[in-house]
Amino acid sequence: MSSEDRFIDIEIKLAHQEDLVESLNQRVYEQQKQIDQLEAMLVALAERVRTTSQANQTPLNEPPPHY
Repeated sequence: MSSEDRFIDIEIKLAHQEDLVESLNQRVYEQQKQIDQLEAMLVALAERVRTTSQANQTPLNEPPPHY
């Protein structure tokens, strides 16, 4: 294999690696967007649970409404 053939082979491998890195970067970006969305949903759900549980709290010594 000549030096030129080796150089061409290295250029081809580098081009493939650049494509792979770009693809992986795009996937990481998409996953981060999804993580951000899930975190926002989790915060909203936690707030909803907190407000719902606060609204449903009754004092322990209060008799049930049917008495």
